Amino acid sequence: MSSQSASAEGSSTDLISLTVNYVPSKFSGALLEPSRPRRRRPKNAMSGVGAMGIPRGGGIDAFRTGEARIPGENDEDYDGVNVSKSWRIGNKFFRRTKQPTKLRWNTFKIILFVSNAVFSVYTLITLILCLLTWFDVFQNADVIRVGNRTELIFSTLAATFGLLTAVIGWAGILLNNRGFLAVYTFFLWITFAFLVVPGYLTYKKRTFNLEGKLNAQWSRALGAEGRLRIQNRLQCCGWFSPFVEATISQTCYARSILPGCKLAYLNLQRHILKKWYTISFGLVPLQLGAIIAGLLCSNHVTYRFGKGMMPKRYQLNSNAMKVIVDNYTNEIAEQYGRDVASDVIVKSGMQSYGSSLVHDHSDSNLLSSPSPSRVGRREMSTMADL
Repeated sequence: MSSQSASAEGSSTDLISLTVNYVPSKFSGALLEPSRPRRRRPKNAMSGVGAMGIPRGGGIDAFRTGEARIPGENDEDYDGVNVSKSWRIGNKFFRRTKQPTKLRWNTFKIILFVSNAVFSVYTLITLILCLLTWFDVFQNADVIRVGNRTELIFSTLAATFGLLTAVIGWAGILLNNRGFLAVYTFFLWITFAFLVVPGYLTYKKRTFNLEGKLNAQWSRALGAEGRLRIQNRLQCCGWFSPFVEATISQTCYARSILPGCKLAYLNLQRHILKKWYTISFGLVPLQLGAIIAGLLCSNHVTYRFGKGMMPKRYQLNSNAMKVIVDNYTNEIAEQYGRDVASDVIVKSGMQSYGSSLVHDHSDSNLLSSPSPSRVGRREMSTMADL
């Protein structure tokens, strides 16, 4: 029975707001005088009223002085901006629904949109070119697949990863999700690394002793099958002649009149490698622009960082208000008596939380402090949540 009661106590304290530990000893004016007007009433940002009579706010002005920081019920609309206006007459609240304001993209979101659109375009084009090369659509695509396989693999990986990054970026931009945009900005750096690798490999291969590297590749790396594919595509036979490292085929044999493959293969590699690293390094400024835009704008995709509201675990709820009101009335009752405490609760408009105290003055247990064991369990549970 003790374990069951303890578990029930723990589950009930889980529903109590963590704000209980941080409220001051005296209530603020907003709680004691709900009818008192706020210092600032925004013209554009509309606010609602919660179940406890606390003004609820949000919108793009949530960080201004005097603005309510607690969201409304099921507040999942655009950036926490409510679309209704409410006012209080006596003890009743009235709400008038207004036409939603026209949603506007800020400058940061427009920059993100443009940069990610450019990033998506060139990554998609790069991926299409890589796939066409793998599928042997171009005239000399098979030569590239044999002689530049490493560079082609890195280019395809960079384009694929870049397209995935662009999709994550679109999700973050259109959903105003800063978590997606953080991943998007991080993946932009990885895409940048994949982008410069094929450019570095092709530049290094072409600039430093390309002829010697192709000699070694033809004699050691390609093998008979690789040499045969290059011979068939370039219409040549052997390296220098049909008698030097040639793969026998229907067009390449001892008495073949076809020239050697060195000159044609060397000229093709010079042309392809120069185009390759030019495109790769030419995309670097665009990639750096996308990275800078992500770093500077991903946290400002809306008018403010986050929803500008108090986290849900720290919002005042009914259970938390009951605990606060009980402690408050106990302190007043110990000093001034039960009648004074009852009058204070009624005047403050929180009789719903102290109704038992108001209607039953003879019950002394309501004004007595809670048991030490219960207070200890409550504090231990609250500290565990923290």
